[in-house]
Amino acid sequence: MRKSHGLRERTQNHDIKKNSTLNEKMKFLEKYYPILLAFLSFLYSIYLWFTGDQLEGLYVGLWPVTILAFAIAIRQRRNEDKKPEA
Repeated sequence: MRKSHGLRERTQNHDIKKNSTLNEKMKFLEKYYPILLAFLSFLYSIYLWFTGDQLEGLYVGLWPVTILAFAIAIRQRRNEDKKPEA
């Protein structure tokens, strides 16, 4: 019986470590998702440009700027909502 109890503790400890790692990854993605999306759209625009779709590449090339601008605007609104009014 002792062995099963130890196994249960190890399983619980593993689950706690797994959840904390997952939480860290979620916090990272939550903070940096606009940068990741902007970078992916930048790479997509380069792909379009060099495969012969220059016009589409230029259009998609505007997306990173738009994504980052919206991310900044949304974060500013969130920060303003969190500030207590004096």
